[in-house]
Amino acid sequence: MPDDSTLTPPDGIHTAAEELIEDFSFLDDWEDRFRYVIDLGKALEPMDDSLKTEESKVRGCTSQVWIVPDETTDGQGRKVLSFLADSDAHIVRGLIAILLRLYSGRTPQEILSLDIKGTIDRLGFAQHLSPNRANGLFSMVERIRGMAQAVG
Repeated sequence: MPDDSTLTPPDGIHTAAEELIEDFSFLDDWEDRFRYVIDLGKALEPMDDSLKTEESKVRGCTSQVWIVPDETTDGQGRKVLSFLADSDAHIVRGLIAILLRLYSGRTPQEILSLDIKGTIDRLGFAQHLSPNRANGLFSMVERIRGMAQAVG
């Protein structure tokens, strides 16, 4: 008889959130954490300038932020969303990289199932981001969730 772990596939988005929280727990202080966020942003896939349009621009961010979705189908015939995103600010690029790590390559249902506020709180961002950056982060989240709702 198979053990229970083989009966249901792992939940990717929630596993990614836990892994991200664990990664941040190894960093001692917020200076190190912000350096890590900036490094994540530096590793972000570049976005072609032709995709940086008014339509792809995220409203509610102090920095300029663009998000473009790509809808595909996985091997089981489910819709999957991936995202290409960019910003003109280093820390915001890092925040984008974190969101893409969580949301890209997921089904709309997975995207909508994640308690992102709880995840952000557990990462400690709620206490360490400026109000403008926090508003921008949630504007990006709402944009991604809106795309998932539209496709879902």
